[in-house]
Amino acid sequence: MSEPSSYAQCITLPPDQVFRNLKNAKRFAIDIGGSLCKLAYYSTLPTKQSHCSEAKEQCKDGKESPPLYEVGEKEEISTRLHFIKFETKYIESCLDFVKQNLIENEEQMNGKIVKATGGGAYKYKVLLSEKLGVTIEKEDEMDCLIKGLHFLLRNIPDEAFIFQRHANQKYQFQPSDQNIFPYLLVNIGSGVSIVKVESETQYERIGGSAMGGGTFWGLGSLLTKAKGFDELLKLAMAGDHRNVDMLVKDIYGGAYSAMGLPEDLLACHFGRTVKHSMDDQSNSENEEYAPEDIAKSLLLMISNGIGQMTCLYANLENMKRVYFGGYFIRGHPVIMAAITFALNYFSKGEVQALYLRHEGYLGAIGAFLKGAEEDDTNKYQWGENFAGSSGFSSPTPYVDFSETGISSSFDLFEMNRLDRVYVPCPSLKCPVSYVADLVDLTNDSDARDYWLKCFEEALTRVGDYAVKSQSSTRDAMNRAEQFKEKYRKRLKILQDQPFAFGSLTVRSLLETREQCLYEFSFPDPYCHLKREENEAALKLLPSRLNQLDSMAWLGRQMALIEGVLAGNVFDWGSKAVTTLLEKGNFGFMEAKSSLQPRPWLVDNLDAWLERLKGPPHKRVVIFVDNSGADIILGIFPLVREFLKRGTQVILSANSKPALNDITHNELVIIVERIITMDETIKTALYEKQLQLIQNGSGSPCLDLSRIDQTIASCCNEADLIILEGMGRAIHTNYSARFSCESLKLAVLKNKWLAERFGGGMFSIVVKYEM
Repeated sequence: MSEPSSYAQCITLPPDQVFRNLKNAKRFAIDIGGSLCKLAYYSTLPTKQSHCSEAKEQCKDGKESPPLYEVGEKEEISTRLHFIKFETKYIESCLDFVKQNLIENEEQMNGKIVKATGGGAYKYKVLLSEKLGVTIEKEDEMDCLIKGLHFLLRNIPDEAFIFQRHANQKYQFQPSDQNIFPYLLVNIGSGVSIVKVESETQYERIGGSAMGGGTFWGLGSLLTKAKGFDELLKLAMAGDHRNVDMLVKDIYGGAYSAMGLPEDLLACHFGRTVKHSMDDQSNSENEEYAPEDIAKSLLLMISNGIGQMTCLYANLENMKRVYFGGYFIRGHPVIMAAITFALNYFSKGEVQALYLRHEGYLGAIGAFLKGAEEDDTNKYQWGENFAGSSGFSSPTPYVDFSETGISSSFDLFEMNRLDRVYVPCPSLKCPVSYVADLVDLTNDSDARDYWLKCFEEALTRVGDYAVKSQSSTRDAMNRAEQFKEKYRKRLKILQDQPFAFGSLTVRSLLETREQCLYEFSFPDPYCHLKREENEAALKLLPSRLNQLDSMAWLGRQMALIEGVLAGNVFDWGSKAVTTLLEKGNFGFMEAKSSLQPRPWLVDNLDAWLERLKGPPHKRVVIFVDNSGADIILGIFPLVREFLKRGTQVILSANSKPALNDITHNELVIIVERIITMDETIKTALYEKQLQLIQNGSGSPCLDLSRIDQTIASCCNEADLIILEGMGRAIHTNYSARFSCESLKLAVLKNKWLAERFGGGMFSIVVKYEM
């Protein structure tokens, strides 16, 4: 993996693509530091949402059968948070642009209050008031930092990470944990402040130091010719501190074993530069030290001091978790490595250094939340908008204010307000240690190269279906090209910086693609295809049920599982399956015949059949997968069997579209048609023995640490969880352990993944765990 670079080539964008949706901005806040300024605002924006409704009784010509349901789109108003980081010296140009583009009516901002924090809040108070016509209220900087940190930890998965520069896994992103207290926050700006945080509102500054980032910058300016903080860091990255520092072996000729000091341990910062009166004056004057080595030694001196001080306070307060933030950090690997090493060394590995992907925005987020309390912003849940964010340590947009001749790089971070409350699945055996994804592409370079190539190759096909879903819209093709361009750029960033948006997984690649589709108003590219598949499968359901009813008990149980697997083959996210389906003449029976003969790759069918001979389950929750044959010919016959055994069945489908996965709204309409065909399902639905509850997801994968609170409450009393499909049972949750029984069913429709499992194309996984 290549090292992240803050000096990567920038991407040129017009200002309106950085200050996005300004015309609908509702509230502002600002964090002004000596070098960087962070602007925050929220906006409302119209977004297209997929919509399906029951079809009319007949088509207009009165001859053809009506469609199963009507598909279309409706416009909804969404809420988004925008955070923009830029150099403070360009604040006036940015405010001018905001003023020109913010409002059509200047009176909209007059008299409004803007919360401001940071050292420049007082200095620029008059400028802000004059430019925007607002009242500036200054907020306490530390209060804003802590409020911002809590907001990020609650809302952004993979926000916190451990950095191990020389480990195979350099960026170790931490799973979300609701129990974040207590902890230490070490804020390194010009100096250092150490804050003990015990709750949302209870915190105190317990110590600090005057030797911080400002010391590094100031001494570096005196000792080298570096013209700025970043240039000084660049020198340090290329330096070797051993050329100016004194090690243990320089004093003792080797290790000092009696004291447990290894020979390469740093003994004295700048020790080699000491000049004695007995030194040869001419040699001393001619000796020069490389500025890179000086900068590296200086960086280690500051970092080691901070690490040791932090360790002492952590031991004093009995704290094991420490978050680092402030201007000095800024995601620089050389700084994080130095602080991590120092804290690990002095604490003997007992105290963990944690860093944040968005630490530069803590103050701006906190100030914004202070001003938005009346809007209950902090009471909602939010999710990162990957389609509108720069990414951690990624190339930042370079903006040219053509009217002023000023240009600067900008960093972007956006969050979308979520329309529901998400909680962990209570059936997880250990929610704290739960990891959703099977493969972490961040560290597996072979897997990363393969999947990034797969997603890039699929772009044309996805774009074509997006256009087909809106064939009557004139600009559909142009928007599809914009979608492909944006997603292709995201893939390029992830190729160079796989940690840019947290852990890189198949799930995150799928979610980012869905967000990019929404960004260009394609909420459901496969809507028409799904309806066609549902209509075709419904015609086959009666004969499928009759066939099953004619079987003996054991044969029927086996046929039910085989039916789920055959239905699961119909996955338009699989390139191999898509090729078969687009050729035609590939139906449910063909899918059954393509299944791998037993023994399967993972084959717990016998254990499952033995369990069915016992008492019936009280409640089963089934997380379903695809439309068409999958849900109708595979899942519903299995549901019917559970119902006949007296088991309550909860069917949980996605809340939003993704590929050809069935959505909750589509499922509701399909069930209304199915109950006209089967009395068992009809009675169960009316008596609430069968319930349909959405899971809150909009992805082919499923993160059980963040599901809709309603389905989570249903899982609480479930004694069986069924996960179906490659996305929900393989890419995610294959290793998930539950406090109840679980059954994972999938067909491996990707050759690479199947071979990783030791199988081949269309290998079968039936994984039953007590």
